[in-house]
This record gives sequence, C-alpha cells and structure tokens, in this order.
Amino acid sequence: MLYIAVVGGSDCTEEEKLFARETGKEIARRNGVVICGGGTGVMEAASKGACQEGGAVLGVLPGSDHRLGNRYLTYTLATGLGEARNAIITRTADAVIAIGGEYGTLSEIALALKMGKPVIGLTSWTIKAPHRASSGIIDVLTPEEAVEMAFNAAGQI
Repeated sequence: MLYIAVVGGSDCTEEEKLFARETGKEIARRNGVVICGGGTGVMEAASKGACQEGGAVLGVLPGSDHRLGNRYLTYTLATGLGEARNAIITRTADAVIAIGGEYGTLSEIALALKMGKPVIGLTSWTIKAPHRASSGIIDVLTPEEAVEMAFNAAGQI
C-alpha cells in the first residue's frame, strides 16, 4: 500500500479543489492512502475525494488538538509542530502530488525533493533540478496523470 501526499494551499481556486478531489478519488481507487496537512482547501478536497471512494486519509495537523482537522480525515496526528509538520508529511509519503499552493507547499516540495521522493506538480510550482540532482517536479495536466505518475514513481524507489 502506497502513501501519497497531496499538498497545496488552504486557500485555493475552484479548479484546484476539483483537481484535489479527483486526485483523492484516484488514490483511493488504487488502494493508496492520502496523507495531507489535514486542513482546508486542497487538503480538504483531496480528503473528501478519498473518503467518497472509501479510502483512508491521514491528516498530519500543525496544532496539538487531533479534533481540529477537516471532517473527511480517517486518522489524525496532532503534532503541535506548526509548519514543521511538513517534514513528517513528506517523510511518510512514498510520493508527493502538489496542487497549486503557496510557500508552505513549496517547503513540502523542497523537503520531498531533498529526501529523494518523487514530486508531481498539477498547476503548482515549476522547479527544475540543478545539474547535480536527479529530478525536479514532474509536471502533469490531469489528476489521473498525477496519480499514475505518483504510483509509478513511488514503486521505483
């Protein structure tokens, strides 16, 4: 079973929410686990999609109260670490799908790349790896492509 992180902003566009919900559904259909920050926006939409398909969602929360995550989470981990929880999300994930996002998302992308995890971007940051690194963000156009790429890349780690 693969753990696929879906990262993105708590404030996002309707298109990003749609992409996130479809991404969550696709992960659940493949019996993967969605891992996210547990909040609103992209995180909640991905959680909802996975939940609608009967999938599991792990929310890694920034605060100390496990009850403060979005309503679609199957399990919560209240870290009390604020944004430092991004390292837990990326370390736990087999692959990361970034949808939209701001600087918090960028930190998750950077941590995942530093850890050698595959990062797939769907309307997100564009980052090319420096010559000494093996990869940067893999850009895709659809949620289905994102999940396919994440599962394929995670299986090669």
